[in-house]
Amino acid sequence: MNTGAHRSGRHFLQIPGPTNLPDRIMRAMSRPLIDHRGPEFVEFTRSLLRRLRRVFKATGSIVVYPASGTGAWEAALVNTLSPKDRVLAFETGHFATLWKNVAVALGLEVDWVTGDWRHGVDPAAVEEKLSQDRQHRIKAVLVVHNETSIGATSQIAEIRKAIDLAHHPALFFVDSISSLGCTDYRHDDWGVDVTICGSQKGLMLPPGLSFNAISVKALEAAETARLAKSYWDWRPLLDSIEQGFFPYTPATSLLFGLDEALDMLLGEGLDQVFARHARWAEATRRAVGAWGLENLCANRQEYSNSTTAVLVPEGQNADTLREIIRKRFDMSLGTGLGRLKGKVFRIGHLGDFNDLSLAGTLSGIEMGLSLAGVAHEKAGVRAALDFLEIET
Repeated sequence: MNTGAHRSGRHFLQIPGPTNLPDRIMRAMSRPLIDHRGPEFVEFTRSLLRRLRRVFKATGSIVVYPASGTGAWEAALVNTLSPKDRVLAFETGHFATLWKNVAVALGLEVDWVTGDWRHGVDPAAVEEKLSQDRQHRIKAVLVVHNETSIGATSQIAEIRKAIDLAHHPALFFVDSISSLGCTDYRHDDWGVDVTICGSQKGLMLPPGLSFNAISVKALEAAETARLAKSYWDWRPLLDSIEQGFFPYTPATSLLFGLDEALDMLLGEGLDQVFARHARWAEATRRAVGAWGLENLCANRQEYSNSTTAVLVPEGQNADTLREIIRKRFDMSLGTGLGRLKGKVFRIGHLGDFNDLSLAGTLSGIEMGLSLAGVAHEKAGVRAALDFLEIET
């Protein structure tokens, strides 16, 4: 599309996803297509599944859909639950709310625990709710691991402990869309029954692939689940994917990109991947603090490796600031979503990224704050650089 005069340099895409695409992945996706019913594709698919299990830290079944993460939300619900089943969900932010809305639209009853959009899920609230449910009407617990709308990461291992302390048989569903590949995630060790993920964040791919990692308990629940399903049905996909095929035409070019992404993540080492994300997140928070602005996430134990949401002062509009930065410095920041519209801007520091990318991002924000007339100290970039110079 012709957008007029050329702008030199690259666009800084610093939203929390889709993230920047590495050249290696773009080259991989440009490969000629192959026969998705042929022997080469069989070994290719099996290799993808082997490496996906390492990233999810899962030993069981994984299915891959040509879809956004919303599709994987729906797949988790329709394959395990029946009409009027009750689920427990928590209002941590915009994406938790959207997932709840999917459940309602499917005819499920949602026990909705309201929140302030500044905290992750409280494990004590999980234990209390499930302990009160003596008839075990609640069939599943829904948690967004990293809520990108607020920059908060819920403590999945602690929530699993809370479910166990309540001696409750509910299934445990976790959205890892913006945490997988950025933050340590352990499907098996944390007793997750269905992990939901999408391709466009820590996996460094375009939107278009979604995933369910599935426990034995979830597979057993699928035997009696009665919600209507066709495209999202696990059964035909599970029957074919382990043999190296798909029951429909797969998104082959995106799978080529996934192949490269998995090589990149596992070649670097997941612990190193998580460490660099944590480092960029801390540098960003130091910049925010030095500017005199406030991190939306109110619990430092829940600070996100992927995203920092920044509150603008009363009387300022975050979207006005974002538009100034976009026009002047060719950089996109995340908007405030839902009830946070105009109140926060979000800095994505995930995926294909490095120290100089972060330095440029923070410099653009600091200049934008001045241009927008937002009261701040001109010390954020320096605070981040001081941290990055020392911490390796």
